[in-house]
Amino acid sequence: MKILLLGKGGQVGWELQRALLPLGRLVSVDFDSIDYCGDFTNLEGLAETVRAVQPDVIVNAAAHTAVDKAESEPELARTINALAPGVLAREAAIIGALLVHYSTDYVFDGGGDAPRSESDPIGPLSVYGATKLEGEHLIQQSGCKHLIFRTSWVYAARGGNFAKTMLKLAKERERLTIIDDQIGAPTGADLLADVTAHAIRAVQVRPDLSGLYHLVAAGETSWHGYANLVIDFARKAGEVLAVQEIASVPTTSFPTPAKRPLNSRLSCAKIEGSFKLRLPHWQAGVERMLTEILGK
Repeated sequence: MKILLLGKGGQVGWELQRALLPLGRLVSVDFDSIDYCGDFTNLEGLAETVRAVQPDVIVNAAAHTAVDKAESEPELARTINALAPGVLAREAAIIGALLVHYSTDYVFDGGGDAPRSESDPIGPLSVYGATKLEGEHLIQQSGCKHLIFRTSWVYAARGGNFAKTMLKLAKERERLTIIDDQIGAPTGADLLADVTAHAIRAVQVRPDLSGLYHLVAAGETSWHGYANLVIDFARKAGEVLAVQEIASVPTTSFPTPAKRPLNSRLSCAKIEGSFKLRLPHWQAGVERMLTEILGK
């Protein structure tokens, strides 16, 4: 099996390089690659990359993920999040390749408090959410065999993340104010990569398993709850922290250009049933990541 991975330098892309290698020959590309075009603003270049590599599987881990910045550069966000995946889907359909793509809970309006299923009504609140939703639609309309994974609150030990920010601030400040009315499940890039590899293997045997799935860690928390876990874990690991209080505040305390969904809960019943999985609790992944970054 030949796999073309796009966006290899991101958090998910980095983990995918590890997870996909056992499946066959892996061609990994980033936006600044020389041998093949991985620049998602160069649509014809992307098409030429697919034609040159002739992969059996295309895995797209690239995206415009600067949620607030997307509000001021909607065309760029649309090119990267919608038009480029549409090109990959078109080329995948031509050569009969499987396309794997990652989407987001931002396609929903964030209302209510129930986990959203794949068939629930969508209603993005931001440019980012709207462009990711258009990308989903273009892939589905192309007729290519595909796996689309909607996820949320993605982190990795490599690169910046919420936990690292909390640890830095906790060493500098006695009081932190953290949002408590956005609810979701912190999801590790390593979990996304491992489930992706498992799903690719399964779809090779059963093409009927292709389609749209929600993929997040089990359980739920707020950013405030997430911060508390991070700081408690660090203290138990021997980190010296200045913080004495972690105050909870509503989203309205931190106005941003892009509106965030309050409910980021996603139901994973479909993916667990289809691929015979039991997704781990979010705390397990976060604690493993913290163990790595703290070096304890």
